[in-house]
Amino acid sequence: MGFLDKLKGAFGGGEKSEGGSASSKKSTKASKRRVDVDARFERMRTSVSGTMSSFYVAKDRELNRTVGLKLCDLEKFRFFESRFKGMSKPSEGSVAASMHHPNIVETLEYGLTNKDEPYLIMEFVEGPGLQLLIHNHEEAMLEGKRLSLIKQMAVALTYVHKQGYIHRDICPRNFICSPDINHIKLIDFGLTVPATAAFMQPGNRTGTPLYMAPEVVRRRTTDQKVDIFSFGVTCYQLLTFELPWPGGETSGLAALNHDTSAARDILEYRPDLNRQLATLIMQSAKANPAERVQSMEIFLKTVNAIKSETQ
Repeated sequence: MGFLDKLKGAFGGGEKSEGGSASSKKSTKASKRRVDVDARFERMRTSVSGTMSSFYVAKDRELNRTVGLKLCDLEKFRFFESRFKGMSKPSEGSVAASMHHPNIVETLEYGLTNKDEPYLIMEFVEGPGLQLLIHNHEEAMLEGKRLSLIKQMAVALTYVHKQGYIHRDICPRNFICSPDINHIKLIDFGLTVPATAAFMQPGNRTGTPLYMAPEVVRRRTTDQKVDIFSFGVTCYQLLTFELPWPGGETSGLAALNHDTSAARDILEYRPDLNRQLATLIMQSAKANPAERVQSMEIFLKTVNAIKSETQ
């Protein structure tokens, strides 16, 4: 297991009932005081940098528990937020705190440090990131579990959409598995925006390029179907260890391939795959939003009817 995935595994959680755990039903604390991070937290592992933040596994001396600690890079955070000036965009902390679901990491607290850096405190669990399992081709660990993981991932994203948001960064990096790979959680709401007209206008080119819908990179109007595209690509990679558009480019240029070249049929990599599942994944990753699976509710209903990963 790589260090990044070990660390990001801290932001998942243990099993909960469908309604969430007792702790998940409590209101997440939005701290009104500035937090002295160095005084409150014992950083147990060296930081790992994300797009706009650093992640730590830390001992919270105040809560007396091990937690996941996310500290946002103030300069990058302000630059990102500046594009939404005057739009009453909810903060990452408030969005994450509103999510109470067994397949979504629980946010315990959020606020500002004494250096004005936004911070989030999240539940801790030891488990591998989905990205690591895919990158290392962990076939033995994933065998017989992929369909269940896809269903759980679909449940999480359906929940996010029902709450009225677009996640904007669905990719393997943002899913964390339990140590036994039987459960999975969605993390990171740093790029999440409300699914309202003001936030779906052309121009917000944020996300992870290899999973980015064409309408994002082409600066077109967006909606929740950008998440469905990214989810389709993520599921494709989970099932095959490959991307629909192979290539060495990982910058924003990679996303330009998504509507200029045909995606490789998933059955070329997995001829044993259940045909209904194969069709569902390919339709989710369609370049044209009108041809995509039109909602996560439709995806979830379809995938829940599939009983086996293979034919």
